[in-house]
Amino acid sequence: MAILGSMETLSPRDVPLGGLRAMTVRRTLPQRQRTFIGAWCFVDHYGPDEVATHGGMVVPPHPHTGLQTVSWLFSGEIEHRDSAGFTATVRPGEVNLMTAGRGISHSEYSTGGTTLLHGAQLWVALPEGARNIEPGFEHFAPEQLVGDGWRARVFIGSLLGADSPVRTHSPLVGAQLEVEAGSTLRVPVDAAFEHGILLDTGAVTVDGTPLVVNGLGYVPAGQDTIEIVAAQDARLLLLGGAPFGEKIVMWWNFIGRDHEEVVEYRAQWQRLIEGGSSDRFALPVSDLMPPIPAPALPNVQMLRRG
Repeated sequence: MAILGSMETLSPRDVPLGGLRAMTVRRTLPQRQRTFIGAWCFVDHYGPDEVATHGGMVVPPHPHTGLQTVSWLFSGEIEHRDSAGFTATVRPGEVNLMTAGRGISHSEYSTGGTTLLHGAQLWVALPEGARNIEPGFEHFAPEQLVGDGWRARVFIGSLLGADSPVRTHSPLVGAQLEVEAGSTLRVPVDAAFEHGILLDTGAVTVDGTPLVVNGLGYVPAGQDTIEIVAAQDARLLLLGGAPFGEKIVMWWNFIGRDHEEVVEYRAQWQRLIEGGSSDRFALPVSDLMPPIPAPALPNVQMLRRG
């Protein structure tokens, strides 16, 4: 068993999501010093928010390319509708994975019955060989695993003897872990993976290093075990994968491989929502709100990162 104790902590920054009636999310990935954990390239964490006070999630149709979105809730419900014809309700303990591939648009609205909204929105970068595949959607409700002082739900990949059927295009793992106060959970992990641990609630150390609530701990590849010790009841997300090994340009909701690709993605989206045609994007049918225009492009060349 190798526990190296070399965790790096990434602090969140507050970001408004969804325009003028924006809810605020806490973003821990990407950061200036770190673009990826495996192929995970985006970690937004939000709530618990009282919908009556904060307005809930209201994100009208918007586009994506070159990625998969992974939606995971702790409380509340979100309605998903996309241009590939999929509609679904995101519920706590159930994962919704949308594959953008060559291009998709979708909307997300908290349901009328939701009073408290709390969860995470995650992105996975698609590798070169898969980034232009046709869009798709998968739903999976993982069974709860129970151990001595801990519970887990594995929604991506394999962990703690459980496997998720959800299809990814690079080696990945994603799980919710709950550890009771005074308990220690030693998680066997793939030593070829790097890992991130997002602390939602409670107080823990990870490999002996304290992790603050809303912080994302980064554990480099080379370990076959991650040790989580809970001083208080804690809930965490564990995300991991083989180092991605590719450079990307990520701007707004697009992932491409160079500046010119992203400029073209934006142009196609704008043409579509202004009444023209696009061979990459379409709009969800009968959505509740008009689509979101793309922001202005930066005045500098967008550089590849990773």
